[in-house]
Amino acid sequence: MCVLQATCSFFRQPANFAPDFELSISELAALDMCQKRGIFKPMTAEQRQELKQRCGGSWKLVLKFLLAGEACFRREKSQAIAGPGHSIAVTSKGTVYSFGSNSSGQLGHGTTEEEWRPRQIRSLQGIRIVQAAAGAGRTMLISDAGKVYAFGKDSFGETEYGVQGSKLVTTPQLVESLKDIFVVQAAIGNFFTAVLSREGRVYTFSWGNDSKLGHQTEPNDVEPHPLLGALENVPVVQIAAGYCYLLALACQPNGMSVYSVGCGLGGKLGHGSRTDEKQPRLIEQFQLLNLQPMVVAAGAWHAAVVGQDGRVCTWGWGRYGCLGHGNEECESVPKVVEALSNVKAVHVATGDYTTFVVSNDGDVYSFGCGESASLGHSTATDGQCIVYLTGK
Repeated sequence: MCVLQATCSFFRQPANFAPDFELSISELAALDMCQKRGIFKPMTAEQRQELKQRCGGSWKLVLKFLLAGEACFRREKSQAIAGPGHSIAVTSKGTVYSFGSNSSGQLGHGTTEEEWRPRQIRSLQGIRIVQAAAGAGRTMLISDAGKVYAFGKDSFGETEYGVQGSKLVTTPQLVESLKDIFVVQAAIGNFFTAVLSREGRVYTFSWGNDSKLGHQTEPNDVEPHPLLGALENVPVVQIAAGYCYLLALACQPNGMSVYSVGCGLGGKLGHGSRTDEKQPRLIEQFQLLNLQPMVVAAGAWHAAVVGQDGRVCTWGWGRYGCLGHGNEECESVPKVVEALSNVKAVHVATGDYTTFVVSNDGDVYSFGCGESASLGHSTATDGQCIVYLTGK
C-alpha cells in the first residue's frame, strides 16, 4: 500500500469513504487496523486524535506506534519477571503468581513470609493483569484497564538510602496518583520508578531533588512527573530502568530510536562518555550502525538492544563479560555482539551482570556473571564467551 501511494496519485487522494471522507485509501486501511488493536479500542475519539497528532498526524504512523509497542513487550501473553530476590509470573488470562523473598511484602500475599513455590495473588481476582515489574522489595502490576497496583516498599525509591515510607504494603494497592493516566508499562530502577502511558508519555517518581530527570522531586515524592526535554512530543513504546538511569525506545516518522537519561557511570547511557544526562538524549550510535532498535533492556550497569534485523548491541560496564564481547572492557557506545552474528535475536533481558538473548528459533543464549549457576550453564564460571542454553 505504501508503494502504491508513493507511485500513484489515486491512492493519495481522499477516498470518500466513512468514517472520514477526507482520508486516502491507505489512511483508511491503517485506521481500520488501529481499531483492531486492544490498546486503541477503548480510546475516545478525542484521545485517538490526540494520539494521531503525537505520532505525526497520520494513521499509518499511529499503526506503526501500536505495532512497535506490541513487538517489544509481551502484552496480552504469558510472561515471567525475575527481580532481585523475587519473581512474578503473569498468565495469558491475567492471573498473577509470585514467589521468592518477601521481607517487604513484595509477593502481595498479605504477609512477609517467603514463598518457594509460585502462589497466586488471590486479592487480584476479577482484575486482569497484563504487565508486571519487579524491583528490590517492590512489585508493580498493570491491568488491562491501565490501572497500576503496587506493593512491597511503601515508596517509589530505594530504602537503603532512607527513601522509604512509614509502612510496608503486603497486598496490591491501587496507585491513586496514576488513576488519571492509562498506563501500559512500569519500570523499577534504583532510586526511582517510571511508567509509560498509552499515548507514549513517560512519567517518573522519586529521583531526588537535583533534577536528574529534568525536574525537581523529593525522594519520597509519589506524584508522577512527565519526562520532558527531547521526549516531550515524541511517542515512546518501551521503557527500561537500571541503576540510576532510564532508557526509552521511541517511535518517530523516520524510524525507531533510543534515548537515555540519568547516571552515566560505566558508559551505560551510550553517548561515548561517562557523563550524566539530566535530560533525555538520543543515542546516535544506532544510526551509524544502520540498526533499527526494536527492544531495549537495562541492567544495573549495562544495557542491550535487539535490532529489527536480529542483531544485538550491548554497552556499559563489561564486568564478568556481561556485554558478550569476549572481555570485561567498558563500552560507552552500543557495540554489535559479533559472537551472535549467526543468530537472529527477537528478545533480550539483562540482570545486574548477566545478559540473556532469545532467538527467533526459541533458543536462549547467556553471558556474564555465572555465580550460583545464574547463567543456566553446567558450571558456575563467568561467561566471557556466549553459551547456548536450550532450544524451544
